Amino acid sequence: MIELEGVPELIDPVMVAAFEGWNDAGDAASTAVAHLDKEWKGEVFAALDAEDYYDFQVNRPTVWLDGGVRKITWPTTRLSVVRVGGDKPRDLVLVRGIEPSMRWRSFCNELLGFAHELGVELVVIMGALLGDTPHTRPVPVSGVTSDPDLARTMDLEETKYEGPTGIVGILQEACTHAGVPAVSLWAAVPHYVSQPPNPKATLALLNRLEDLIDLRIPLGELTEDARAWQLGVDQLAAEDSEVAEYVQSLEEARDTAELPEASGEAIAREFERYLRRRDGGGGPGPVAGTGQVGGPGQPGGHATDGGDGAAYLRDTPSERTRPPKPQPRPEPSADAKGDPAESSQESGTGESAKSTGSGGGAADGEENDGRGDEPDGAKEDDSSSEDSSED
Repeated sequence: MIELEGVPELIDPVMVAAFEGWNDAGDAASTAVAHLDKEWKGEVFAALDAEDYYDFQVNRPTVWLDGGVRKITWPTTRLSVVRVGGDKPRDLVLVRGIEPSMRWRSFCNELLGFAHELGVELVVIMGALLGDTPHTRPVPVSGVTSDPDLARTMDLEETKYEGPTGIVGILQEACTHAGVPAVSLWAAVPHYVSQPPNPKATLALLNRLEDLIDLRIPLGELTEDARAWQLGVDQLAAEDSEVAEYVQSLEEARDTAELPEASGEAIAREFERYLRRRDGGGGPGPVAGTGQVGGPGQPGGHATDGGDGAAYLRDTPSERTRPPKPQPRPEPSADAKGDPAESSQESGTGESAKSTGSGGGAADGEENDGRGDEPDGAKEDDSSSEDSSED
């Protein structure tokens, strides 16, 4: 039985979820939800029973000291609620945890029970995947859904993926069967620099969430972190001619693939997005519900904004690791079924990704390759068919 004592009646609630592990390359998605929780001071009102869903030899509990008293934190999934003020106040139900080890159907049913009791109108699940995308270009973010009507009304892609899936795909399908509108947002993380964190991918997910639910999100230091991350990777790539050449080939492939998108309709869409992010007089204004100044209307408030990033370089040479040289990537087999990006896990893409470090965010030494469920068309800007994605 679900107990929701102390939770007020919510206003137009949207559930936003992300899970560490297979669906969270570079920790981009889980960090996005953590950012929302931090900026809007979320209050935890429920946590799922860890023993029902987690293998503690895979996701180990942690011990910590509280005033000299030893305490244990168990791996689980927690729910918090934040209220966003302003002219049109609304509530967000934030779901943040680790991909469960077992009983996925019960896990999803329990989350849907919370959604039903709270009157959630839309579920947005965020994920991140590894792909052939250059770190120097805007982060591709794909929005997919299993609902054809929702795809049409919200300008999303209807997923047609077939293949292995993670908790993101299972939860989205559970929402669909329960009649709850659900959307998955997927950010593409460069496979050659997959080590977390990836603030640029996190920022891109939050920007897309803004557009999806028409809500202004305070960005805090994410913009500076994203610029520092890109500048740091630029410097590392410049130290290795093979890596620099590989990045250049990805840039050329990406730019070529995007040429058809330079249409009047695409330009108009970007201009509308820019206008939505502006704040009246051109300067940053208070963020809804926070009293803080900042947000996407601020110069440089978008992950893809230009500008000199030298002032934002925070890491030191001793803290950076040299990106491994990219490994040859074999062509996917002709009979690959469904999304080629998932099929590439069998054909060598996964090995290349593993050689660069875990993209998953697994806890306590869990080995994770970050190649989460990839939505259809997440890499449509790339010339390689391996960069598709799933719900």
